[in-house]
Amino acid sequence: MKRYIKHIVPAAVLLMAMGTTTSCTGDLDVTPIDPNLVILDDSSVDYLFNKCYANFALAGNTGADGDCDIDGLDGGTTGLVRQMWNSNELTTDEAICAWGDPGISNFHFNDYDGSHPMLRGYYYRLYNGITLCNHYLDVAADKDATKTAEVRFLRALQYYLAMDAYGNIPFLTTVSSEKAQQASRAEIYSFIESELLEIEPSLNDAKPKTSSDSNYGRVDKAAAWMLLMRLYLNAEVYTGTAQWAKAAEYAQKVMNSSYKLNTTGQNGWSAYQMLFMGDNGESSAAQECIYPILCDGALTTSYGTFFFLQASTFNGDMHANPNDAAATNGSSDGAWSGNRARLDLVNKFFPNNDAPNVESYNMTAAASDDRAIFWGVDHTASATDPNTFSNGFGVAKFVNFKSDGSAAHNPKFPDADFFFFRVAEAYLTYAEATARQNGGATTAEGTSAINALRSRANAAQRAGYSLNEILDEWSREFYFEGRRRVDLIRYGYFGGNNSYTWQWKGGALNGRQFSADRNIFAIPTTDLTANENLKQNPGY
Repeated sequence: MKRYIKHIVPAAVLLMAMGTTTSCTGDLDVTPIDPNLVILDDSSVDYLFNKCYANFALAGNTGADGDCDIDGLDGGTTGLVRQMWNSNELTTDEAICAWGDPGISNFHFNDYDGSHPMLRGYYYRLYNGITLCNHYLDVAADKDATKTAEVRFLRALQYYLAMDAYGNIPFLTTVSSEKAQQASRAEIYSFIESELLEIEPSLNDAKPKTSSDSNYGRVDKAAAWMLLMRLYLNAEVYTGTAQWAKAAEYAQKVMNSSYKLNTTGQNGWSAYQMLFMGDNGESSAAQECIYPILCDGALTTSYGTFFFLQASTFNGDMHANPNDAAATNGSSDGAWSGNRARLDLVNKFFPNNDAPNVESYNMTAAASDDRAIFWGVDHTASATDPNTFSNGFGVAKFVNFKSDGSAAHNPKFPDADFFFFRVAEAYLTYAEATARQNGGATTAEGTSAINALRSRANAAQRAGYSLNEILDEWSREFYFEGRRRVDLIRYGYFGGNNSYTWQWKGGALNGRQFSADRNIFAIPTTDLTANENLKQNPGY
């Protein structure tokens, strides 16, 4: 059982009764939090604390089929993970979607603007969370030092995601009736860095947990190290000044902590696959997760978190369980026939363009890599038609099967948590950051770090790695986990004049370059209209 956020619904009901359903930076369709609201008792503070976490997992207050915190937008499409994923995967060499929803093709072809509905939903989801955190800090910062540090972390993380996606963004640290001023990327970077360094001593010690532990789902010191590590790894993009040494330093803190790579498989499931299964919060996989976004088929249901990753990547003909060909992915309504792999991702595992048309559990053997969890039966590897699900290999990475064979809590909604931060990221960060200080080739320690991931996946060890080979390892280890755009931008391979193309990049089947302005998304037109303090990003 996921013990931590099981009280989200009553928390949200209380907030609704107080007239505080949501908050953003000025959108005309959104009801802001009342800045004069007073929290009356400790239970109210606890509910608000839970709601700060809930923004990462849930659309609104009453589960997947209930209300949405963002007025005027469908709850399922405003899930934070779902829109983080769409913006960072569908725009890259990894994913393509068969659906005709407004905005999907614009992602595919790197052609988006301030009216893009999904980018608008992502933006307001982030600012909803930021304002909830600001509200908690306004009324309860003196209640509990550890919880206050956690809420400041959650605010910093959402500011990081907003800054990464939208560049110069609205910035407030308190709930106010005044319209937000716009801060530069460098200013937001400095704020995040100072916040994380200041709150680290007040966070709980870095310690892996399972769902049977009371603090499962809450962040600790290792989460602060992970976000600092990610901030420093991309510092040159955000500020113009590289911070490779700091990125390596914080990566090493994580690697030396009690959090560890999961290297244990169970009942025919590989150690890697267990990270993305229905019992990942209960099994050995949990030791790798530093910040899980909690999902539970009985308690915390959503169409915008793990269920989206699972259902959008399957159709009814796929079956990811080698022990049960009648089962699809562990959910009764989990085959939406949407997202699948672009050819460029598959070729990271099959560089000779010879991926076989086999089941996912046989594909890993053909690739000699447990991470190649692709479905090739009745699919073409090349996505020549973006709107046909069978064009492009299926991705069977996310399932609700449980490694111990037990039943799910709900036949439809998954119990699997989304591992937002996991230890493997520190291994690749350390390898890349030290390689960039070493003339573009891995050090002995960096090579060992990558080989640890490849060893876990039963892939061949190598004597060393170039920067481009490290970028390929980022894709092999983290594909479809919502980060690819960030890595491509850091390498200079996304927008602008560069040598890297992929299928449908820029709207051409064989790929073409697009403007570097598209490395940052447009601020939604609705917020520009509502807040005259904001200026649109260049190129829009």
